[in-house]
Amino acid sequence: MRKAVLTAVFIFLMVASSFAGLQPTAQVDNTAGTQAMPPYQGPKARIAVADFDVKAAKADYEIGSGLREMLVTALINSSRFRVMERQVLNAIMQEQELSASGAAQPGGVQRGQIKTADLIVTAAVTEFEPEASGGAAGLGGGGKLGKTLLGAVIGGAMNKAHMALDIRIIDSSTSEVLAATRVQGQATDMSGGLFAGMVNSVVLGGGLSAYANTPMEKAIRVCIIEAVKYIASGVPPEYFKY
Repeated sequence: MRKAVLTAVFIFLMVASSFAGLQPTAQVDNTAGTQAMPPYQGPKARIAVADFDVKAAKADYEIGSGLREMLVTALINSSRFRVMERQVLNAIMQEQELSASGAAQPGGVQRGQIKTADLIVTAAVTEFEPEASGGAAGLGGGGKLGKTLLGAVIGGAMNKAHMALDIRIIDSSTSEVLAATRVQGQATDMSGGLFAGMVNSVVLGGGLSAYANTPMEKAIRVCIIEAVKYIASGVPPEYFKY
């Protein structure tokens, strides 16, 4: 009995030590964008972000829309880009038409002031796996008592989340693809029990809110961060002129 308890405790310590250091990981096919971005105060590039093309079986339009919004915000916060919004262009045009119709007060919105983007960023959601693996986290040994103690203390199973984006940077004047890569984000965590507090508690918007406080949130965030790093490094220097 004593030997079984000691074995269970030993296994638990090994498992806890192993999972305590787990961190979300990222990968890009072109490694130029993987380094941390230094502070930036120089000229910016004008870009627009197209609607995401959702190809992954477990993703849908709402998830693609949420990912796009996160990418737009991250690009703006990088201080390297002026992002031209196109999703609300119809509303902008309607406001300009109203101003020019004479029905609105003079001195309002003017025509001919919409700025164009030199670059278009497109992204396809090619992989979206919120729960790539699971189960009893490979806990073995210690006999029946050891497994029972470990299950009670850890109180959960290992979950692994993964997603991937295919990114393209396109010159809007020539339609030439200037750069392209595949960005991947992966995160592993324990569901419930000891490791529940490891996940960022910030609520995701749109169709991504269901993945808040899960390994999928980690994978999403690290993937978006790496996408911004890649875009910043993939845009040729001559486009940074505003």
